Amino acid sequence: MKNILVARNVTKKFGNQIALNNVSLEIPRNCIYGLLGPNGAGKTTLIRIINQITYPDSGEVLFNGELLQPHHIAQIGYLPEERGLYKSMKVGEQALYLAQLKGLSKSDANQRLRYWFDKLDIGDWWNRKIQELSKGMAQKIQFIVTVLHEPKLLIFDEPFSGFDPINANIIKDEIIKLKEKGTSIIFSTHRMESVEELCEYIALLHNAEKILDGKLEDIKKRYKNNIFRVGLELENGENFLNLISDKFDITESTYDIRKKQLDFTVQLPSDDTRNFLSILSAEASINNFVETIPTANEIFIQTVQNKNAHE
Repeated sequence: MKNILVARNVTKKFGNQIALNNVSLEIPRNCIYGLLGPNGAGKTTLIRIINQITYPDSGEVLFNGELLQPHHIAQIGYLPEERGLYKSMKVGEQALYLAQLKGLSKSDANQRLRYWFDKLDIGDWWNRKIQELSKGMAQKIQFIVTVLHEPKLLIFDEPFSGFDPINANIIKDEIIKLKEKGTSIIFSTHRMESVEELCEYIALLHNAEKILDGKLEDIKKRYKNNIFRVGLELENGENFLNLISDKFDITESTYDIRKKQLDFTVQLPSDDTRNFLSILSAEASINNFVETIPTANEIFIQTVQNKNAHE
């Protein structure tokens, strides 16, 4: 069985508002799956359905090949964007309580908590109250409670919110280690740099519908538009640039007279790369010729804008 979670034709309405409209997803095992979309796209509703906080009006969700049932909650860990810790409780007391709600015995919970507190170097927080902690410190506690029962599926909603860069990297490394140990992860964020670093697969929701999904590497290939960054070494670079500008779409050009270095960006017809290289090599020494691959952020913006333009 290759998928940890499958959503089939899931629809959810709140009154007259459609939150999800016939959304289908397949989330492979042992991967980090980016769930993306603008605010109000339907991401949180889908996450709440997976966690059985709410239920679809139609469609179905399968977990591990079975229709989603209450007992599956013990195999899911959820870190919501809006945190849910009790501010007046002590850190250790609260972590033990939440761990036992996930089915761990007190002794197992205590042992695992001590391991994670030492791992993240926060052992001296045990007897502090949540209200004494910064947002980032409380976020570490929430992260530990989410992963403590070693679920098969983890759902992180903006997991780096409140963290400084150092602690964000610590949590990022722990997420990667969890994936390497076999955990499947749904990762919802607006930070596209995190998507680039972590996600193997993505789905993009917009106005309650799925408008894009698949392996990120394959999606990037589909969105390539034959744009290249070129670096040449030659005399009279400006004259050569004027010559090729009559035939090709040249942008962002600079010429360093002292170094005799011409740099520019060009968009080529899909079948003209070899011809263009022949023209360059006949006149100059080619230092670099690199195809630009769109970023996740560029794909996100382009896809949403295209969808809006057709609505």
